[in-house]
Amino acid sequence: MTKSYLKTKKGVVKVTFELPSDVQAHKAVVVGEFNNWDPAATPLKRKKDGSFSAALNLEIGKEYRYKFYLDGGRWENDPNPDRLVPNIFGTQDSLLTT
Repeated sequence: MTKSYLKTKKGVVKVTFELPSDVQAHKAVVVGEFNNWDPAATPLKRKKDGSFSAALNLEIGKEYRYKFYLDGGRWENDPNPDRLVPNIFGTQDSLLTT
């Protein structure tokens, strides 16, 4: 995950979510508090090298829980989150701080 603070849009950060080519998935979606955990809202695009990515503009000064949803049935954390936090299911969520 990378963050780019936009000079033209005050209070907004562009966050690019990325998964490496070795993720072993055909489809990937990023879901979290920023899209109401909707598995159809933010699909990642597959690049020529086999990796996945998607970019979102998010409000600065917030924290968002999120995960990757792979192939319509597998939940994975970001390999490079700001940190991991426990969730109500006894596992962890990735956490993004803007």
